[in-house]
Amino acid sequence: MNKYRKSAVAGMFYPDMCSEIKHYIAHFDKEMPELKLDVIPRALIVPHAGYIYSGYTANLAYHYTALKRSDIERVVVIGPSHRIYVSGASVALFEAYHTPCGELEIDLRYSHDLQKKFPCIDFHPSAHEEHSTEVQMPFIHHYFKHAKIVEIVYGDIMHDELSSVIDEVLKDEKTLLVISTDLSHFHTEEEANKLDNHCIEAIKNRDLHALTHGCEACGMTGVTAMVQSALHYDLSAHFLDYRTSFSRTKDDSRVVGYTSFVIG
Repeated sequence: MNKYRKSAVAGMFYPDMCSEIKHYIAHFDKEMPELKLDVIPRALIVPHAGYIYSGYTANLAYHYTALKRSDIERVVVIGPSHRIYVSGASVALFEAYHTPCGELEIDLRYSHDLQKKFPCIDFHPSAHEEHSTEVQMPFIHHYFKHAKIVEIVYGDIMHDELSSVIDEVLKDEKTLLVISTDLSHFHTEEEANKLDNHCIEAIKNRDLHALTHGCEACGMTGVTAMVQSALHYDLSAHFLDYRTSFSRTKDDSRVVGYTSFVIG
């Protein structure tokens, strides 16, 4: 088995040159509004499309968290599988994760511990050629380059099973949890705004019923699990940004929605 989790979508979803990634992040930072929040983030909900579409929305969450958290020692990234069927979830048991800006050390001991503790978690190497988790890594390298990482890709799993994993992750206050999801896919701009606003309000209100009735998201299981754990830990969900691919393409006939939250 290869010791490294090699980049699978560099040059497609995000640049394959470090200088270009830094240029993107610098541009996103310049466009940042003043965020009137006072929360210590324990978890993030961020999108995972190409940086030209959703990078700004994701960067808001990472930038804010970096300002508030200098103590992060581990980042656990949880995202849905788009490429292959996965029964349960897979944790990456590689030694390091490659990004165009350098390597991120994988916390192998912690990853093995999760695998042993939760029957729903196994290791399927091919599951980790996954963009929903990979697009987060250049942001993590930029803002938390000394943190170790854990990558979990899930498939056919109940949200309460995944919530149990999240509950375990949240026990360590020096661990940051990242939940990766996009919102509605390929509706008109008007339809997407209605669907996505329903999801956003459900997350804000930590409303599990609303999330599972009328919300559309490719990472719905992860979001629902996160909201269930937020209720368990009495954490609040703070909305940062919403937009669709229309803001980039100017095509309002088939759009994808993106949002970001900090949980704390």
